[in-house]
Amino acid sequence: MKNGYLAVVPALLLALGAGYWAGKTGSGAGEAMPPTAAVGTIVAADAAAKKPRKLLYYRNPMGLPDTSPVPKKDSMGMDYIAVYEGEDDAASAPGEVKISTEKVQKLGVKIEAASLRELARQVTAAGRVEIDERRVHNVAPKFEGWVERLHVNATGQPVGKGQPLFEVYSPELVSAQREYVVAAKGVAAMKDAGAEMQSGMRQLAEASLSRLRNWDISEEQIKALAAGGEAKRTLTFRSPAGGFVIEKKAVTGMRFMPGEMLYQIADVSSVWVLADVFERDIAQLKAGQKVKVAINAYPDKSFSGTVAYIYPTLKAETRTVPVRIELANPGGLLKPAMYASVELAVGGSAKVVTVPVSAVIDSGTRQVVLIQKAAGRFEPRQVKLGARSDDHVEVREGIVEGDMVVVAANFLIDAESNLKAALSGLAPADAAPAAKSVSHKAAGTLEAIDLKGGVVTMTHGPVASLKWPAMTMDFILANPSLVDKVKAGAAIDIEFVERKPGEWVITKLDARAK
Repeated sequence: MKNGYLAVVPALLLALGAGYWAGKTGSGAGEAMPPTAAVGTIVAADAAAKKPRKLLYYRNPMGLPDTSPVPKKDSMGMDYIAVYEGEDDAASAPGEVKISTEKVQKLGVKIEAASLRELARQVTAAGRVEIDERRVHNVAPKFEGWVERLHVNATGQPVGKGQPLFEVYSPELVSAQREYVVAAKGVAAMKDAGAEMQSGMRQLAEASLSRLRNWDISEEQIKALAAGGEAKRTLTFRSPAGGFVIEKKAVTGMRFMPGEMLYQIADVSSVWVLADVFERDIAQLKAGQKVKVAINAYPDKSFSGTVAYIYPTLKAETRTVPVRIELANPGGLLKPAMYASVELAVGGSAKVVTVPVSAVIDSGTRQVVLIQKAAGRFEPRQVKLGARSDDHVEVREGIVEGDMVVVAANFLIDAESNLKAALSGLAPADAAPAAKSVSHKAAGTLEAIDLKGGVVTMTHGPVASLKWPAMTMDFILANPSLVDKVKAGAAIDIEFVERKPGEWVITKLDARAK
């Protein structure tokens, strides 16, 4: 009796629990319990989701047309990349590549929208302070004479405008002064004479006066002579401008000839800075631009100047163009031959479509940007570039504002795209149209064969699909057997693809009659 009681109790408890659960789910939720078939479907779907993907092969990590059924490493020790079912589907457009979301995350792909912005950057150049050539004055008497006395007797000495430099003696000068004094007195004495005689005397006085002026005699000395003074034995030459003496040849007692330079005076109230601007930046400069100049001797000071002239010559050794910058020199702080650092702000004020510099893949023959068309799908887009700043570059053709471009890991995606293009180029003639769009044709002469390196040298005619002129260049053989039936000097027709930027691979080679 006791044993029967013990058996009934668990059964009763189990029934009560089941009834409570049924009432809770049925009456509370207002729904019946899901059928057993539905539960089985959910379980099956979950199992299918967790089903491992089918491994197809391993491909070369550098985008070369080389695959392996088992894991391996390339010549640089990099692991081959696993390709699973669904990842090797052909792209919907020529050159388009599909990459799984997981792989995109592993590659560290970063996307950024092409945007409108003002491109501005700083062009820096090294320069040196030079004397303004237009402010250099030579002191050279126009008559023969001797230096009697020097008032300024050292190179580098500062002088003011009109300051006495030296005194000279010249018999011609003394004679000309006496002629003018006599003529001036004669004009005064003939006030009551006839008009003809007065006119002749005035002409003589004016001729003597012009002679003195042509010899650069100062107006002060001429006025003294006209006032009835006596002719002086010596004449004082004064500085034609303020500045400092950059050259002095005058020596006390020396004889000089007409036109001989005795002093050279430089006015340094305004100076030049000749900056060497690199060839790539010169197109963005123009006369009138404002410039900041820093001088090593005055690290706490900044000078402002203006681009005055861009020289028409290029220095072949440094690939730079001299640019003349004019700036004021208050207090004479800037000395000739001082080194200067020049900063020029360049760039237009209009907004243009730009992408980060890292987004552009430059193969030398073309510039490409990778566009994200959808999640995991990327398309290489050839672009035409314009002005550059430090971080961004203008795109004139190929993309528009808002296009999502790859700014990081783009070289890896481009390698994937080139791999698909190369494999498509190796396909038969009746393959998909996408293969034909990346294949190019050329005709020419086979110059040399290097079977060990897998390279041939060919002189070909123009290639219209790439806009190439006729030239001689090296090609890589997709298979050495392509040249089994030809020899150097043979006329050939080829088809080739760009396996990766700048690497051209022959996929088909036929000999033809010359």
